[in-house]
Amino acid sequence: MALVAMKEMLVNARRNGYAVGAFEFWSYDSARAVVCAAENMGMPVILQVGHFERDYMDGYLNAYRIASMAAEQVSIPVALHLDHAEEYSEIISALRAGFTSVMIDASARSFEDNIRITREVVNLAAYFGASVEAELGQLSGKEGDISCASDLLTDPERAKEFTERTGIDALAVAIGTAHGFYKSTPHIDIERLKKIAALVSIPLVLHGGSGTPQEKVAEAVNHGIAKVNICTEFIEAFAKGMKEARRRPDFSYNVEQLFKSGRTKAERLVECRMQLFANGKKINKQWT
Repeated sequence: MALVAMKEMLVNARRNGYAVGAFEFWSYDSARAVVCAAENMGMPVILQVGHFERDYMDGYLNAYRIASMAAEQVSIPVALHLDHAEEYSEIISALRAGFTSVMIDASARSFEDNIRITREVVNLAAYFGASVEAELGQLSGKEGDISCASDLLTDPERAKEFTERTGIDALAVAIGTAHGFYKSTPHIDIERLKKIAALVSIPLVLHGGSGTPQEKVAEAVNHGIAKVNICTEFIEAFAKGMKEARRRPDFSYNVEQLFKSGRTKAERLVECRMQLFANGKKINKQWT
């Protein structure tokens, strides 16, 4: 089916106590692994593009074309989301290319600047019929450095004000997760999340899902998380599948053996994570 905006799928997820998986992709193979797994699970899914993936695919338009081709092969809803855009120009380019959802990350700016910039993006996205995610608080490093100071975590009262003044569709919260794999055991502040969820009614987003303890993810979903981002471990699964294929005695360099092995391994990872995000709920086509 055609690509859709992610607002409705996330609203349904929060209302029913599960989360939608958002997976970074960089090729048709990786996009197919995501949507095929989602089809098998009967769940909606989000294909995401960050700076690295955009550059690897030579721009937003190619990313849109790949995502569209993948989405057309399945019957479940698929959204195409721009992850962590910091500049207004990136947002415009992605929306013009056909992205159905964007994230403006002005979390490093002052609170008032974050509100102003985010509001501008909300107004722009409305013209394209696209959803908007924003972030309040900051996640630590790109390589799993979890030395995040407490004053960078999301403040519940400010989260309420931020969502009310911006009109965003989803809020990414900083509660102790980190981008990339962790170098030590993370402390996930579930109590902080509970306070945010009590004040903020829109869907909440957990970034840095790779390597986060599964029991903490499940607990977070129980308290308002409706979208979980996975990047690093999805890439790792794809690479492991290709590496395992090369170890087989009958291996030869052909598309079927090498690339399909990577895609299959990645697909299994997506299914596993989606089962976790389902949060014990019976998978139901009604979710889509």
